[in-house]
Amino acid sequence: MSVLTWLERRLGRFAIPNLTLLIIVIQVVLYLGSMQNPQVLSRLLLDSAKIREGDYLRLISFLVMPPGMGPVWAFFFWSLFYMMGTALEIFWGTFRYNVFLLIGYLATLAVVLPFPNGIGTNWFLQGTVFLAFAWLNPDFILNIFFILPVRIKWLALLTWIGFALTLVSGSWPARLTVIASTLNFLIFFAGDLWQWVRTGQRKVVRQAKRITEKPAPFFHRCVTCGITDKSHPEMDFRYCSRCEGEACYCSEHLRDHTHIVKAS
Repeated sequence: MSVLTWLERRLGRFAIPNLTLLIIVIQVVLYLGSMQNPQVLSRLLLDSAKIREGDYLRLISFLVMPPGMGPVWAFFFWSLFYMMGTALEIFWGTFRYNVFLLIGYLATLAVVLPFPNGIGTNWFLQGTVFLAFAWLNPDFILNIFFILPVRIKWLALLTWIGFALTLVSGSWPARLTVIASTLNFLIFFAGDLWQWVRTGQRKVVRQAKRITEKPAPFFHRCVTCGITDKSHPEMDFRYCSRCEGEACYCSEHLRDHTHIVKAS
């Protein structure tokens, strides 16, 4: 029995259904409020300094921070987030989807709060919902700008490249935030990732073996059509005693071939 199955049997009744929709509804309300008072968004950030001053609401509020973009793009973002989050909840079940988000949430707190001026948002966490959906549905077609069709696996690859660049050149808080936000993905797909790596290794070994191996030589080649005993192992080959030299023919050209004679 897996740990998740054991936890689900004991704590599954506490899972929050339709969590994606709940987050989006709160984000929409806050987004509309920010249009009247833009300072609302700054009060939602996970700010370790403010939390030390007693603003504990930020421990939760950053999860529902709306996207800082125009209405059209915000609607597009919410549509994708709802579709992908709901798909994951259906695939895993409500409890496991809750755990997926909870791991990312707790890991984000763990890497932001220790820094005196640590800042955290929900962007990386919501990004892992996208990565999980893309891993499970790599050939899903997403219309960029509502027009250009692109397989979601390529967008996920760009996301991973962005995370990798942050790990290489970003600050330590940014690096830790990326690690924390992708921890849930790595935990949930550890088995699949390991199998993918093993499969890739075996494929590379097979390709290297094919490149380094020398092709087996052939022994017979038909002088009429050029096939060999290697390309057509089922074919019979014979040598004509009336032809000059050692002229080899396949069974289809042995009887009706023109004899090779030595030029006088």
